[in-house]
Amino acid sequence: MTLPGAPAIRRIDRRLRILGTEVSLIEPIRHHAEADLGLSLEFEVLDFQNCEHKAATAPDSYDIYDQCFHNLDIVWFWGALQSIDTQRIADWDHVSPLTREGRISKFASPGYGDRPVSRLYVQPNGFLGPVPSRHVAMLPTVHNFDSFGFDRRVFDAVDPEGASWALLLSPRAGGRAALVDEPAIGLLDAALAAEASGAMCFGDLGNLTVAEIDALMALLEDRRRQGHFRCLWRTADQAAELVRGGSVSVQSMWSPAYGGLGAMGDSFVEAVPAEGYRAWHGGLALARHLQGAPLDMAYEYLNWWLSGCAGAIMARRGYYMSVPERVRQSVSPQEWAYWYEGRPAEIDLPDPFGQTAVRAGSRRPGGGYWNRARHVAVWNSAMDEHNYAARAWARFGRAMRQGGACP
Repeated sequence: MTLPGAPAIRRIDRRLRILGTEVSLIEPIRHHAEADLGLSLEFEVLDFQNCEHKAATAPDSYDIYDQCFHNLDIVWFWGALQSIDTQRIADWDHVSPLTREGRISKFASPGYGDRPVSRLYVQPNGFLGPVPSRHVAMLPTVHNFDSFGFDRRVFDAVDPEGASWALLLSPRAGGRAALVDEPAIGLLDAALAAEASGAMCFGDLGNLTVAEIDALMALLEDRRRQGHFRCLWRTADQAAELVRGGSVSVQSMWSPAYGGLGAMGDSFVEAVPAEGYRAWHGGLALARHLQGAPLDMAYEYLNWWLSGCAGAIMARRGYYMSVPERVRQSVSPQEWAYWYEGRPAEIDLPDPFGQTAVRAGSRRPGGGYWNRARHVAVWNSAMDEHNYAARAWARFGRAMRQGGACP
């Protein structure tokens, strides 16, 4: 009760607005973060391209930007974000060398493309770069090493361990191949397939020239006209539905999709690509307008993401966290053994929603985290010619939809 004449006590609005994608903005994350932090969280979930556009052009509409490092440069360039003080991040010193140094060990392949370290640190001139500093542009969180899935009934002679990206362009998949509808992802999957099949050779797989983009898109357009591609998809649920419906025999795949294949889970398998994985890394960035109490709350949320709970939830989606040891403290021994160590599942394991994602006896393709992290071919990348590539990819997507191949 406020006494007459006394100044009103201002209540702090314990609310944060998070802009991001379906990769990490899921209900279990919101539920646990709200319970642990006493915050009210509002999630706005968009696809990659619309999320990036809104982050750059409407920075006052959100407090935290939850995206991938390859989508960071443009938003930072527009001045929509502020730097993160690593001295306010409790577990900063425990963040994996994969992020902070660019590779999991000195013996690992760093991969082509937009490694997170290439735009992690804020440099003295305000640009982003790999030279360590106290301030970073994005707090590294969830990441993974993606490949493709294929139907073993169609590719009966192909061993998933060491399967080639070339399968995405194999004539045996004619009419039943699909790619991710995102130029910084799907175009790279196509490039990996084109190079693996011998159709093309690139100077820098993560930074194609205009001539290389033109040649790759001409190859894809030729295959489209031949009816090779069934669809382009944007979410893991869409990818899983294509498999369940028997529409594809090979396609780009994200980890959560494998848990939703139903009866097709026995025949549609995850490849361990001979050429290496296409890797990606997500993170959290602070909107430029944050200051005072709202900024303090945002740092609470950032620290919560590294504390273990979020990493446990993400592990159940097949994703890794930048502070693995915190995750180990937050999952069961059976979950850690399967998701991070690559050992066979001792029991059925759940996804973040409580449904069975992994059946007892299964083993994660590619083995443990550290083994998978050593075999990165390329990172999701916004290349120097990204705008040109994005326009070319958009034309390809429109042609697919006009041909009735995509929803």
